[in-house]
Amino acid sequence: MPFKTMMVHVAASDGNAALLALTAALAAQQDARVIGIAACEPVQIGYVDGDFTGALAVAEQQIVDDTLTTAGIEFRACAALQPYVLEWRAIATLEPIAHVVATAARCADLVITGLSSSALDTSRRADTGELVIHAGRPVLVIPPRAVSAAFETVLVAWNDTPECRRATSDALPFLARADRVILAGVGSDLDAARAQITDVVAWLHRHGIDADIIVTHAPSGNAQALARIAEDHAVDLIVAGAYGHNRLSEWAFGGVTRALLLEGNHCALLAH
Repeated sequence: MPFKTMMVHVAASDGNAALLALTAALAAQQDARVIGIAACEPVQIGYVDGDFTGALAVAEQQIVDDTLTTAGIEFRACAALQPYVLEWRAIATLEPIAHVVATAARCADLVITGLSSSALDTSRRADTGELVIHAGRPVLVIPPRAVSAAFETVLVAWNDTPECRRATSDALPFLARADRVILAGVGSDLDAARAQITDVVAWLHRHGIDADIIVTHAPSGNAQALARIAEDHAVDLIVAGAYGHNRLSEWAFGGVTRALLLEGNHCALLAH
């Protein structure tokens, strides 16, 4: 089933031209409508001796309003996106931005966002890990550098967890369009990994999708092994499960995604 409604999170503090261009291309591919969303928390602009006046509160609110207006202008300025726009949502909030976007994701099949983490300013952008945890929808994470939306070669980073199964199922609209699909298993028990992946390949075949299998030892760690596979096979989309709350930070912003996103040009479809 194709993605019929996509929600793109426009970070209110960054340039989003590449993100919006990719969203437009995906909307055209899937014949989807797009909801744009930006959210902004007030940032305390400073006060002395606990003296927080009404004028400061007004000034803070004006900053929030101006920031959201700028994000909306950028969203509407993407001409390629406009034929697919369903609506624009600008939300001033005291909640974490990730929670606001995740709540709104109930009306979308897919959430698209740039890469961010709690180490960055979360008053203007969503923490990606928190967004993946709470969205209840697949989240397509776009790296900082411009990338293609063609997704001709897709790598499923297989791990036999419910989250990975869900991510693979969520990715079916992309897998069906890809020129090549690779299921990769890395680790120490290669026989078990191959048996699991063979089952998944058979399941995909019943959806009309052919997939190659790569199973390999990872003496230097799973992240490095997957990064090497992705580079060797010119992968442009990684599909992966985001694991439990405690492990998500490691998965999304440590090993694997740091190697595949922050140090590369790969998009990643994550599901929790």
